[in-house]
Amino acid sequence: MLISKLLTRKTMTITASCLLGAVAATGAQANDWPKQKPITIIVPFVPGGSSDITARSVTQGLGERLGQTIVADNKPGANSAIGAQALARSAPDGYTMMVGSIGTFSINEALFKNLSYSPSKDFRYLTQAVRNPNVLVTAPNFPANSVAELLEYAKKNPDSVSYANSGTGSSDQLTAILFRQKTGTTGVDVPYRGGGAAIVDLMGDQVNVSFQNLGAVLTHIKGGKLKALAVSGAERAPDLPDVPSLKELGYDDIVVYSWQGFAVPKDTPDDIVNRLSGALRDTLKQPDVTKTLNGLGFEVVANTPDEFSAFQQQEVARWKEVIKTANIQVD
Repeated sequence: MLISKLLTRKTMTITASCLLGAVAATGAQANDWPKQKPITIIVPFVPGGSSDITARSVTQGLGERLGQTIVADNKPGANSAIGAQALARSAPDGYTMMVGSIGTFSINEALFKNLSYSPSKDFRYLTQAVRNPNVLVTAPNFPANSVAELLEYAKKNPDSVSYANSGTGSSDQLTAILFRQKTGTTGVDVPYRGGGAAIVDLMGDQVNVSFQNLGAVLTHIKGGKLKALAVSGAERAPDLPDVPSLKELGYDDIVVYSWQGFAVPKDTPDDIVNRLSGALRDTLKQPDVTKTLNGLGFEVVANTPDEFSAFQQQEVARWKEVIKTANIQVD
């Protein structure tokens, strides 16, 4: 019995020492961060898209604030799941983070049955970096010049209005579905492989309407090749001051933004999360960075980790409901 008690005490001492050692090692690692190596920002899309632009807009300023080189690494594929899975499996040491979209961090959780990562469980959120509204546009010869006229036409012609989108589960498709759900109208979704092809057919009167990202269609609207009926933001877009928001037209529940944000693996220590978030927010708020992003149609958000985490959960819940109601299923 005495030997058993001694062994138990010895085991407890060793366990406590190991735990204290692990805590000390974690603390030392956090204190030494980010001196050991460059920091990688995973971009789960091809170069040139919104996530890629967001990542590369902060690399220099972030590097200056942290005293370390920042490298953007594109890992596209599977609706951003390849890059997101890479982040989830990365060491939680602050040397790997990711910039992802509304799809990466919210829509995918509801859309895919067998998603290889969990937006709600695998990450810690640093900041929602930027956002921009979608804009409801029509083909040049479509017989509606306002939201009221579109709704009147859709009700008189059930299941006849074609809604172009950039693919199943995309922000523009789900915004259109939400719009129809909230207005009690019907329509036909026409998915394309990317927004570019959808916009070309829309300008050519091959399809009727679409909710496209503002930055992607602004030039076409100003050139008269597309008609803008409303924006999905809470307020009118500065670039389209004469186009109403859906909110001001009475549709408070159709306020939708496409957005980009930064995250790290779930077990990343608090002090690293706070330092990374602070450096990112400071960088995003720099006049030159803000000016560049505004010029591309983005509005800088730069909120806190708690604010972004709460928003991410709201977005997951919202799109789960939309997708469930519309019975959209992707394997």
